[in-house]
Amino acid sequence: MNSTITYREAVRHAIKQAMEKDQRVFLMGEDVGHYGGGYAVSMGLLEQFGSERIIDTPLSESAFTGAGIGAALGGMRPIVEIMTVNFSLLALDQIMNNAANLLHMSGGQFNVPLVIRMVTGGGKQLGAQHSHSLEGWYAHIPGLKILTPATVQDAYDMVTLALADPDPVLIFEHAMLYNNKGLLDTKVIPLSIGKAKIERLGKDITLITYGASLFKALEAAQTLSDEGIDIEVIDLRSLRPLDDETIMKSVAKTHRVMIVDEGWKSGSISAEIMARINEQAFYELDAPMGRVCTLEVPMPYAAHLEQAVLPQADKIVAMAKKIMEK
Repeated sequence: MNSTITYREAVRHAIKQAMEKDQRVFLMGEDVGHYGGGYAVSMGLLEQFGSERIIDTPLSESAFTGAGIGAALGGMRPIVEIMTVNFSLLALDQIMNNAANLLHMSGGQFNVPLVIRMVTGGGKQLGAQHSHSLEGWYAHIPGLKILTPATVQDAYDMVTLALADPDPVLIFEHAMLYNNKGLLDTKVIPLSIGKAKIERLGKDITLITYGASLFKALEAAQTLSDEGIDIEVIDLRSLRPLDDETIMKSVAKTHRVMIVDEGWKSGSISAEIMARINEQAFYELDAPMGRVCTLEVPMPYAAHLEQAVLPQADKIVAMAKKIMEK
């Protein structure tokens, strides 16, 4: 298959294909069956696979995430859908204390091949309980792998990669990406978990980002190019593990760094990346690093306020110019 489809369709196609190939794979979560998913990702899957493999759950994230962990321990390959990252906090005990720890606590006897998909990010006027970017929090936890697909190709590939992994993998799908269209090639060899991708080559500043912010970064890079500033854009793709090698090689080339992160600045994944660059490539820097993050307030409901607190292309342009002035 080589065609232009939406991000939503790419995720659905990956789940459908996995379920056709492996009877152990099933999907469970709130409204994934009859309703077709909170973001319509699983539309039509119930009709094809039936209610034993497309399972509508009660509104209890802790319960159905725990059931997914149990199924994984029993040899199944569950995909647990949590409607929004904010609601995943209700399952944090299961994710952190059980899924992430069981391999260690069993002395290596029990892997937990669990895939958890959840929606992250703001921009759709869903208020403070449905719009935050908490993937950086989860990247703090050993035992988990954290994936943040930005492109249609990664939206498809990362489902397959996650299902093939013996350990728990969390996939964060940004709400604003579902309608994005892109080219999907199902025969291409996927870039592995833990590998970043250089989406744009440049020589003046290394811009590190992930998820929906990738496209704002690329827009800003084009604007800056017209003004003579050449930006190298790295899509992290994976927040745990991070691809230190790709980051440090780029820093050694450009000698300037900025990070665009939709999470809050304090204690964020952007702070972790800056610390690693300080530890591994400090003497390559010609200027202080810069960040563009979401303002540290609960996400506003009003559209103009929501857009004001999120990272935007014009903020990225302004930060890049500031860095170049150093």
